Amino acid sequence: MPISVSHPSKPVDHQEQSVPTDPANGSDLYISWAEYHRSIERLAGMIYQSGWQFNQIVCLAKGGLRVGDVLSRLYDQPMAILAVSSYGGSNNQARGALTFAKDLTMTTANLGNRVLLVDDLVDSGASLQKTLVWLDRHYGFYIDEIRTAVLWYKACSTIAPNYYVDYLAHNPWIHQPFECYETTTPAELAAAEASTLIS
Repeated sequence: MPISVSHPSKPVDHQEQSVPTDPANGSDLYISWAEYHRSIERLAGMIYQSGWQFNQIVCLAKGGLRVGDVLSRLYDQPMAILAVSSYGGSNNQARGALTFAKDLTMTTANLGNRVLLVDDLVDSGASLQKTLVWLDRHYGFYIDEIRTAVLWYKACSTIAPNYYVDYLAHNPWIHQPFECYETTTPAELAAAEASTLIS
């Protein structure tokens, strides 16, 4: 029997994020660590206010890991991880084919039946949609209902998440605070730490 996936209507009550536009480079939205953590807390509050009870979090790695971890701690619910890869190329901004892990990583014997599927953002919507299909094929016999939660929901997405913090009508490229680690090497960090100790 197919699992129940809750689909919200087009949301109207969330505040739209204003995004500066650079005609040469398109739109970019830069997120600080403080804004990032505050967005996760706001998402947690929205889910709580909805009154929906879930007993399992599934987060998409890598983007949903931090979000899922905080929600798992706040709600004291088990977290499972599904590794999914879709971006690569220069600055990890080229969307490619989706690659899924062979299985979920989890510490419980079975998956919960009311699943909160978490990612950092929904861009085209392909990752979220295909993950719902993947979960149905692999764990549908455990799951009664799935709802989705993200920090940023872009207008270009073909799927509307159940919970989100910011609706982005201009579809900006989002620069998250941990991106600096994609262009930094361990050797550079060690050298910087060594120079700090010498100073």
